Amino acid sequence: MKVNALASKTKGASLENFEYEIKEHSSFDCLIQVETCGICHSDIHMIDNDWGMSRYPLVPGHEIVGRVVDIGNEVQHLKIGDRVGVGWQASACLECEECLNGKENLCNKNVGVIVGRHGGFAKYVQVDSRFAFKIPDSIESNKASPLMCAGITVYSALRYAGMSSGQHIGIIGIGGLGHLALQFAQKLGNKVTVFTTSKDKAEFALNLGASDVVLNPTPKDKLNSKLNIIINTVPADLDWKYFINQLKPDGTLTFVGVPPKPISLPIGMLLDQRKRIMASPIGGRAMIQEMLKLAAEHEIFPVTEIFDKEEANLAIEKVRNNTIRYRAVLDFRK
Repeated sequence: MKVNALASKTKGASLENFEYEIKEHSSFDCLIQVETCGICHSDIHMIDNDWGMSRYPLVPGHEIVGRVVDIGNEVQHLKIGDRVGVGWQASACLECEECLNGKENLCNKNVGVIVGRHGGFAKYVQVDSRFAFKIPDSIESNKASPLMCAGITVYSALRYAGMSSGQHIGIIGIGGLGHLALQFAQKLGNKVTVFTTSKDKAEFALNLGASDVVLNPTPKDKLNSKLNIIINTVPADLDWKYFINQLKPDGTLTFVGVPPKPISLPIGMLLDQRKRIMASPIGGRAMIQEMLKLAAEHEIFPVTEIFDKEEANLAIEKVRNNTIRYRAVLDFRK
């Protein structure tokens, strides 16, 4: 079948109408009619070939929510008409040690939805059904889309850094990732301190549930109580020694936002109180399902700006310029 889509036909180019053909699907595939698709900075990295793995024409979009319209003959957990979400990952080998331990996102053979294949800025998308997840009825499609990448990215990072409840969590940056990290941490029973350079975002963070905000942090700023975990959500070079000093013993500084320069720290800063630094990608399938369940139960939803598909280039430009509050979503139902 032929699919109408939006594609960047050369490196860095604006999106244009594009038509491609979906081949016959395999026994575990499902075909999804797209309702909404979020716009992530990773889409822009792919449009610009910043990671050297883009193929053009490139149909972006990996925060997909839609309805299942066809399934392979081995698909048992989905039926036609189900509303499902798809994130960054389209498939994995499902045989290696990582996959068998529920860490499919760490599989060496994992395939990205928009890496060498076409993504969700289209009427339809085809993926391995085992990487399509039922969306709880209480989450609207335009709220569910950003959860499929931004939501699972911060949730997985916090969980693997050791987040439970009754802790004190720090969040660097209140943007598309940070405002979701704040909600997951606070609504799961933790005190949250936010670090930001924006006065309006500081006020927004307090209204969203933060206990404290440190505006324009400097080495002289000391917290009343130190933190179990700090998650960095911004792609900036910061004073990492300052943040290590804000951690409790056994505390963790985890990265989902990638600084442009290498980090240099004395190992002694980590050794004395057994602190650690880690980074985290998306989550595996079980963690995605857990994240969606918790988002529905605790009403953890992104703040979104909704665009018609004809406004895709405008939306992408706003994401590029960091003027979105706080996630951009394309609606393909209109």
